[in-house]
Amino acid sequence: MFMSDKQTPALSKERAEYLRKVRFRKYATLAVRVLILVVFFAAWEILANLKLIDPFITSQPSRIIRTLGNLYREGSLFRHIGVTCLETVAGFLIGTILGTGIAVLLWWSDFIARVLEPYLVVLNSLPKIALGPIFIIWIGPGPMAIIVMALAISLIVTILEVLNGFLSVDPEKIKLVQTFGANHMQIFTKVVLPANVSSIINALKINVGLSWVGVIVGEFLVSRAGLGYLIVYGGQVFQLDLVMTSVLILAVAAALMYQGVVWLEKKLVKNQQMYGQL
Repeated sequence: MFMSDKQTPALSKERAEYLRKVRFRKYATLAVRVLILVVFFAAWEILANLKLIDPFITSQPSRIIRTLGNLYREGSLFRHIGVTCLETVAGFLIGTILGTGIAVLLWWSDFIARVLEPYLVVLNSLPKIALGPIFIIWIGPGPMAIIVMALAISLIVTILEVLNGFLSVDPEKIKLVQTFGANHMQIFTKVVLPANVSSIINALKINVGLSWVGVIVGEFLVSRAGLGYLIVYGGQVFQLDLVMTSVLILAVAAALMYQGVVWLEKKLVKNQQMYGQL
């Protein structure tokens, strides 16, 4: 039997103990999170059964499960979820890509940045929900108006967040590569962009919530399908079980989307570390 020339180094006792504590902390955190959810829904169900809270107003988990079953049997559950998720992902991707591109342009040209700065400040402070009826008139009632609504809410925030990261790069690093003859593109690709992976990821995390807000607001104003439509319809006909069911579905979908961004962050950080070791 031949032994490999490269043997895996044995972990020291201290290192093994540290890794054990890290794993324990990770599993303990997950267990407490699950426990909080279980306790919350159990207390909600018990209080509603005891009539300490009005199940007609607050609904309860068992009624929400029945509502989910009714929507599934009607064949509309996945249609409403799919419509809202598609609109949200479209607004999220367009807002992130377009916002990052504009941030790059503003970093590239100091003149353009100075010209547009007051407009960005005003647009950021403007209540975007007030623009909803205008978008509907301009674009027409349909999914595109809802996507534009999500874009209006997330775009300016993305621009400001990413641009602030670009401008906060250590100027000494930029001067260093300039002394070696680096041009503007090389400065951006070799210094500014790698230093702002975390800023772009933070913009993605912020955009998750903003995109959902924009889409739901758009569906409140004009929609014939989607979770926002179910919330409005349920409120109009006093089917609060339908409202609470839609809200919980939104919470789960937003959490899954956020975890997708967290997974992307881990992959990018891992790739950066591997690249840095080469």
